[in-house]
Amino acid sequence: MFRTRYLWKLYAGYVVIIVLTTAIIGVTVSQRIERNTLGEVERSLDSQAVLLRELSVLFMEGPVDTTFQKRILALGARTTTRYTVIGADGVVVADSQKNPEIMDNHGRRPEVMAALAKGRGVATRYSRTLEEDMMYLALPIEGRGTTVGIVRTAIPLTAVSLQLEQARTVVILVAVGATLLALLIGFFVARRVTRPIERMTAVARAIAGGDYDQVVRTQRIDEIGSLADALNTMTIQLRDQFQTIMNDRNKMAAILSGMVEGVIAIDTGDRIVHINNAAERILSMPGEESIGRRIWEATRVREVSEALNGAMRDRHVTIGEARIAMPQQEQVVQLIATPLWDANETMAGALVVLHDVSELRRLETIRRDFIANISHEIKTPLAAIRGLVETMIDDKEMDPETHDRFLEKVCTQSNRLTTLVSDLLTISRLESDDATRDFQPFDMREPLSESIRALRSAADSKQITLEITMPEKPVEIAGDPEAVRELVDNLVGNAVKYTPSGNRVKVTLTGVDGWATLDVEDDGIGIAPTDQGRVFERFYRVDKARSRELGGTGLGLSIVKNVALSHGGNVSLRSALGKGSVFRVQFPLADEV
Repeated sequence: MFRTRYLWKLYAGYVVIIVLTTAIIGVTVSQRIERNTLGEVERSLDSQAVLLRELSVLFMEGPVDTTFQKRILALGARTTTRYTVIGADGVVVADSQKNPEIMDNHGRRPEVMAALAKGRGVATRYSRTLEEDMMYLALPIEGRGTTVGIVRTAIPLTAVSLQLEQARTVVILVAVGATLLALLIGFFVARRVTRPIERMTAVARAIAGGDYDQVVRTQRIDEIGSLADALNTMTIQLRDQFQTIMNDRNKMAAILSGMVEGVIAIDTGDRIVHINNAAERILSMPGEESIGRRIWEATRVREVSEALNGAMRDRHVTIGEARIAMPQQEQVVQLIATPLWDANETMAGALVVLHDVSELRRLETIRRDFIANISHEIKTPLAAIRGLVETMIDDKEMDPETHDRFLEKVCTQSNRLTTLVSDLLTISRLESDDATRDFQPFDMREPLSESIRALRSAADSKQITLEITMPEKPVEIAGDPEAVRELVDNLVGNAVKYTPSGNRVKVTLTGVDGWATLDVEDDGIGIAPTDQGRVFERFYRVDKARSRELGGTGLGLSIVKNVALSHGGNVSLRSALGKGSVFRVQFPLADEV
């Protein structure tokens, strides 16, 4: 409480005012008392001098009588005043305290000279005769039209000085007492003024620290009370505004954090002021550590800093694209940068939105490849059919054997087109929104057995052994039996196609841990690691020439993947060149769906 600087500043000013005022008043009163006391003494001396002059004029006009000295002595004995009668020549005629005969000539005394010159003389000085300070008052004695002498009254100032000293002491004691009382009252007044200011200061500091629940409690109705009320009102408004800002900030942070697009904002000094989680993930940047760093220091993707600088330089939206090398595949990021302006329409920085379009670009590539592949796959059999038919039309005399051979080829190409269209329709059906509308529980052993029976003749023709392992209990899944059978046809059919004669294909079905697992293992040519990630794409062939020779459309494994995914399952591949392949498909069991 007593360390409050404002209190001591206010109190110090109050102390200075009180002390100076008291000192001035004390000095003034003391001087006034002194002047009044000396004035009273002077007036007393003047009255006595007038009476002495009236008494002395009779003696001074005639011969000096020896009894005059006695009368002056008697008069001085009855009072504390010294009476002196001086001739016109300065010789002392009579004195109430000393023998006139031994006294010096008083003609050069200041009061005597003043009385002769001005009619009245007053002097205060040290008397060598009495050896003390005296006040003298002299008046001229007029007789027969001329000055016949001077009367002088004097009084010692020792008693007067003692009275003045006592008066000064009283004044000082009263002044000190009044000052102490005033200082004590002033301290409590200063405390009354500064105490609410201290509370308001503490509340202001708490508000600055984020505590908006502080309130200044006061019942004063003066300016300080009004200031406290204003501070309380400001606190409430700040709390509401801060809460609104925090809510908006949290909403904005949640929106930015939940965005799949990355967002980076920089100031005019290229320093990062905001980065969301998506931007951290896309650019592999540490978010918290990046705040405050320059954009070209935080990321080595040059296109990002160029887009931001271009937006600030050109003052309009800049669109670009960056390609980032990743361990698995190249990442393509679309950059949309825009300048940022403050409330005064001054450039405040720039913001870039990062949109990962890698999947979009991949899908565009697949679409282009699909169009090219489907065009090629359809064009090839159509061209063959057209050529064969035109040859048959042009050659009217074609021998029956050649004619039949051409028709067989036309039939083969037609079947190839039929298979291609059928596979495309199957994929379209599996990818449609209604693919799961008729799912019902069924035993997966049934489509597997049907598929094996249909493919056994093809396996026998290549002297390939089909090994089937199925559990004795039903393996029920929820789905489309026809689609699952098509999945098995493609997996087992591919295994038979690409397995050399005299080897085996092993098919295993299990139902454990909530999953129906189908493994198709062959001793075929195997698939290289570089091709394993793409074998499930449409029209992708590891060996295009061999695939066409065997009549494949390139859609079989794509159908397998779509069937597995549409049933809530998954498909995987394990293969090595020259050692065969193992395709695994898993479906959730019916009681787990």
